[in-house]
Amino acid sequence: MVNSNETLRAEGPPNQRREILRLAVPAFLALVAEPLFLLADSAIIGHLGTTQLAGLGVASAALITAANIFIFLAYGTTSIVARQVGAGSQRAAVSAGVDGLWLAIGIGLVVGAFVATYAEPLCQLFDASPTALAQAVTYLRVSALGIPAMLVALAVTGVLRGLQDTRTPLVASVVGFSANIALNLLLVYGLHLGIAGSALGTVLSQCGMAAALVLVVTRRARQLGASLRPHPERVLRAALDGIPLLVRTLALRTVLLVTAWVAAGLGDVPLAAYQVAATIWTFLAFSLDALAIAGQALTGQALGAGDIPRARSATRTMLSWGVLGGGVLGILVLATHSVLPVLFTPDPAVQAVLAAALVVVGLSQPIAGFVFVLDGVLIGAGDGLWLAVAQVVVLALYLPLVLAVRASGPSLLASTDTVAGQEHAMTALWLTFVAFMVLRGLALGWRARGDAWLITGATR
Repeated sequence: MVNSNETLRAEGPPNQRREILRLAVPAFLALVAEPLFLLADSAIIGHLGTTQLAGLGVASAALITAANIFIFLAYGTTSIVARQVGAGSQRAAVSAGVDGLWLAIGIGLVVGAFVATYAEPLCQLFDASPTALAQAVTYLRVSALGIPAMLVALAVTGVLRGLQDTRTPLVASVVGFSANIALNLLLVYGLHLGIAGSALGTVLSQCGMAAALVLVVTRRARQLGASLRPHPERVLRAALDGIPLLVRTLALRTVLLVTAWVAAGLGDVPLAAYQVAATIWTFLAFSLDALAIAGQALTGQALGAGDIPRARSATRTMLSWGVLGGGVLGILVLATHSVLPVLFTPDPAVQAVLAAALVVVGLSQPIAGFVFVLDGVLIGAGDGLWLAVAQVVVLALYLPLVLAVRASGPSLLASTDTVAGQEHAMTALWLTFVAFMVLRGLALGWRARGDAWLITGATR
């Protein structure tokens, strides 16, 4: 006979759903603010012209890649800090977070200088038209100034999530997003700085957000008596621990970069439509990623405390919510797929191609919800090595599919009238991306069914 305590542990504590919501709701509101930066840029720049919007598509792909390949600064830190919290050591948790902060500063300065120096050759990789390329280089060169702040914000946000605090990043994101809109409108339309003004407004907002978040963590460190000085050995260890997640993210970013490259090869109109569709996809992904953030924090804490049944129970709950949330978001996109394009561009051709892409985006959201939740859970468990290998394998399977779209692009575009051909090509590209998500979901689901990722203790 199973006693009541064992049953309770197997099913999870009664307040588990409240705990998930306590972390996920503020995380959701904070996460959606980040793609809103790009949505605001897309809406503001889109009304400058199709060339500017296409240029933003190239620059955004390069910029997001330069910053987000180091997402381990947030994800890895969340897992490490959460495990220390679960093991009952707040001071060790904050100390690990400070190491991540110093690592972010060093990486940010190097990457920012690199992107600013090589902005033009980086944008040329996307094979966009000369006019779109000029706009992209301008945006990327200015935006590179904000890369150190972006990485610092990632690291500090990871610390706070690991400490079970998702409200502070929410406040910083809301204030930063509001400032971003005001600054962009002023600099683009008030001072007539064009696409450079939009980039500068975002940089200023990012710097303000990073400064505010660092202040919060340094105060917490002083309260706990944790040192704020860099410890080279610990910072190096943090860098080495982040390598598997770096590989995982590089493989994922390669998928997104190759997809953007294929869109660029289809012409300015498909590229402009792809930029907006990809930004909306990112917005939806960040919405669903709120559960993944909760998964990172709760899984790390549960395994740090040695509570495997709690980790399993939370995973089941968040998976069901992720699929349901994806279904709701998908219905909203499908219901508005013909309305949303008008908000981003006055070009009828771009509107038509974008509407076709959004149908596929909407239908794929339940799959996305499943994938994002499981990815977050395994990151929270510290299962970075497996995630790296799996993502590389999925990338290898995806490349032939997306390159086939690139090869068939001219025939798709020439098969009917211009706009209809562009719609067909964009639909084929997004269906291929959905195939990538299905492959990723199959791999993650297989891993989650086993027990190899359920390693307990303060460190993995």
